Amino acid sequence: MKRSLKLIATSLLLGSAASASAQYYDMANQLVSMVQPALSGGLNYRGFVDAGYTTGVGRNGVSSLEFSTTQGFKYGSWFFMGVGAGVNIMFAGQKDVDYANGINRPQWGNGYDPNYKTRDTGVMIPLYSDFRFNIGGEQNASVFIDLKVGAAFLVGKNYLLTPDGVLDNSEGFYFKPTLGVRIPVNSKDSRQAVNIGVSYQLITNDYWTYGGYYNNTTINSVGATIGYEW
Repeated sequence: MKRSLKLIATSLLLGSAASASAQYYDMANQLVSMVQPALSGGLNYRGFVDAGYTTGVGRNGVSSLEFSTTQGFKYGSWFFMGVGAGVNIMFAGQKDVDYANGINRPQWGNGYDPNYKTRDTGVMIPLYSDFRFNIGGEQNASVFIDLKVGAAFLVGKNYLLTPDGVLDNSEGFYFKPTLGVRIPVNSKDSRQAVNIGVSYQLITNDYWTYGGYYNNTTINSVGATIGYEW
C-alpha cells in the first residue's frame, strides 16, 4: 500500500513538473514573439516634430509658442502611442510694476520672498504621453485626433506675471488636444506626412493673485499646430 502511494505521489510530482516546464516553455516562446518585432523594427516606429502657437483666453491671457517632439509606435492602422517633450515660450503680456516696495508682491507666510523676481515672458517644459487616433488610410489625406497629457514645469526661479496674478515655478498639469488633417508628402513612403491642426492648451499651476491669495489656476489658450511625421 505504501509503495503504491509513493508511486502515485511520484507520478503526480513528475506530471506537475512536466506541466510547469511546458508552461514556462510557452511563456518563453511568447516573450520571444513579443520582443522579436521590436528588434526587427516591426513595431512600426513613428516620430513627430511640431510647432504651434496658441493665444490666451480668459482673465489670465497667457499665449505660448511651443516646439515639441514625440517618439512612439503605431499599433494597427488607426492608433499611435508615444512620449514626448517640448519647449513652451509663455507670453503673459504683463509688465512688471512697483514690486520694490512690496506692492502687489505675493507673500510667503508673514513676509516676502527675498528671491522674488518676475517676468512677463517665461519658458515651460512640458513632458507628456501622446495618444493619436487616425480616421482614414495613410495613402491619402485623413483626419486625426491627438491628445497630449502630462506635466509642465516653469524653468528657473523667476515667476511669470499675468494680468490677474503670478504663476510660480511648481509643476503643473498639461493637456493639449488637437484636431487636424494628415497630408502624405511621399508617394513611396506613406509614413512621411505633414500634420495641420487646431489646438486647445490647458496648463494648471500654483498661483498668487494680486489680492494676496494663493490658489491654483488654469491657463487656457487656443491656436494652430503644424508638424512633420516620419
